[in-house]
Amino acid sequence: MGVSMVTVGIIEGIAEATASIVKVFSGAVSDWLGKRKLLAVIGYGLAAFAKPIFPLAGSVGWLIAARFIDRIGKGIRGAPRDALVADLAPAHLRGASFGLRQSLDTVGAFLGPLLAIALMWLTTNNFSAVFWVAVIPAFWLLVCWCLSSMSRSEVRACAKCRFP
Repeated sequence: MGVSMVTVGIIEGIAEATASIVKVFSGAVSDWLGKRKLLAVIGYGLAAFAKPIFPLAGSVGWLIAARFIDRIGKGIRGAPRDALVADLAPAHLRGASFGLRQSLDTVGAFLGPLLAIALMWLTTNNFSAVFWVAVIPAFWLLVCWCLSSMSRSEVRACAKCRFP
């Protein structure tokens, strides 16, 4: 789109401020409602539905809207997801569970941009194609979250597991 670095900085500032503000409230709402998975799915869903806006954006306004929606999703999903991990992980594995979650997040944060660079090279800098490819894992994760369910007996059986 040919926007300046200042414009990119303003967009990112708005996006990250939005995520930080929403995080404050999502934890309280998660505790109040007790619907951690629902809130996490809503957060991931907002992020997934914002992804197609990027290749379709015709103006900076659309990019701001997409980043805003994406970061609202990030803000909503963070605290309920972490609370869900704490609720499901046996006490003796809680630290390992959070470590695994963070490790997988870090792997994704490394491999995602690496894949984007490879796709930019393969598509000869076709930003739109790369953004469309990014839609695939976003919706795949959303479908996995929506379809996954563990009964209380499965959670209790997990709690009896011992970590080697």
